[in-house]
Amino acid sequence: MRSSQFFMPTMKETPAEAQIVSHRLMLRAGMIKQASAGIYSWLPLGFKVLKKIEQIVREEQDAIGCQEVLMPTIQPADLWRESGRYEDYGKEMLRITDRHEREMLYGPTNEEMITDIFRTHVKSYRELPKLLYHIQWKFRDEVRPRFGVMRGREFLMKDAYSFDLDFAGAKRAYNKMFVSYLRTYARMGLKAIPMAADSGPIGGDLSHEFIILAKTGESAVYCHRDLVEFDMLKTEIDHEGDLQPIVDRWTSLYAATDEKHDAATFEKIPADKRVNERGIEVGHIFYFGTKYSAPMKAQVGGQTGDPVTLHMGSYGIGVSRLVGAVIEASHDEAGIIWPESVAPFRIGLVNLKVGDAACDAVASDLYARCLAAKVEVLYDDRDDRPGPKLADMDLIGLPWQIVVGPRGVKSGVVEIKNRKTGEKVELAPEQAFNKLTARA
Repeated sequence: MRSSQFFMPTMKETPAEAQIVSHRLMLRAGMIKQASAGIYSWLPLGFKVLKKIEQIVREEQDAIGCQEVLMPTIQPADLWRESGRYEDYGKEMLRITDRHEREMLYGPTNEEMITDIFRTHVKSYRELPKLLYHIQWKFRDEVRPRFGVMRGREFLMKDAYSFDLDFAGAKRAYNKMFVSYLRTYARMGLKAIPMAADSGPIGGDLSHEFIILAKTGESAVYCHRDLVEFDMLKTEIDHEGDLQPIVDRWTSLYAATDEKHDAATFEKIPADKRVNERGIEVGHIFYFGTKYSAPMKAQVGGQTGDPVTLHMGSYGIGVSRLVGAVIEASHDEAGIIWPESVAPFRIGLVNLKVGDAACDAVASDLYARCLAAKVEVLYDDRDDRPGPKLADMDLIGLPWQIVVGPRGVKSGVVEIKNRKTGEKVELAPEQAFNKLTARA
């Protein structure tokens, strides 16, 4: 994509309403535009990152046998009355009346909807277990929406649901999700730590939230350093085998947010193994047994012919929230530093002197080569001063930059910059292309 054609309204100044790093940088990089309090339009650069994150989430859900569906954003109030949550949920639920005076709501979550789908179509124990998920927009009418996409009213969420005959089956599903979440965050370059959590309005008696470490995080985190050093992507996993040893490895060491922190227990950890930092919640998993299946009569015929009430769990990942969370965990004074797996483009190609025949020729050739190799590249071909072009490239945080300038071209070289480390090297254009495409 050429910058001259790409819609990316960057800003030099930080809007006054932006209170945290991710909100400031997303606005300045032209990733989002606020439509209303806590509601945002996703512009091309932001939308590309959102889709990259969504795809990683999808791939890891598919890997554990979770099947994708798509449920509506608007739900009938009667379903929520069946579960008993319609009145209990509070003002965060946006309640709607349609033209026929039917009470509806904009879904903040989907336990009732998926339970209704399942009870309608599944009648026998032979059809269990099942894992279903969807990635859909949600709405919760936060009293104080703030921090950009980190705490908005409208947000994109992956929510999954498990259906099993008993607790043992439900625990296997829970463990699958637990491991899947660890891999999901690791693939995004994030260090996520599972911590025992309260279930809140979802309900249930087994729950973990997944926290990533970030200096600008919303809550204090206390944990054993080994949890930060575990490498989930190097762990061999058989999703159909016994995952309990992996779960035990992650849950046997101390980890707590400030709400559940036990100072006495934390002090027993060797001083060099204690981690006390800030963290951001990026996912939450719950087992809640028959909390929804019992009142909504979601049953199947068991092996003896008697009805069995299903055991359920739900598993959420804030997909749009993750965009902000990655930025909070990976940025510097100049702007965003995207991990390669979620970057909107892999390479930023900068022509410092558009109109110069030699610079145009080298830059155009590199751009054409990247397109032919299917390497995502943003080619800054704008007729602008070098300073603003380089500043924009640092701001949007693409992993690699290739800078083409008249002085380098005269010497037969271009400059490669690693955005994360700041390391710069000069290579011949052919070598630069081979170096970066070999890593793609």
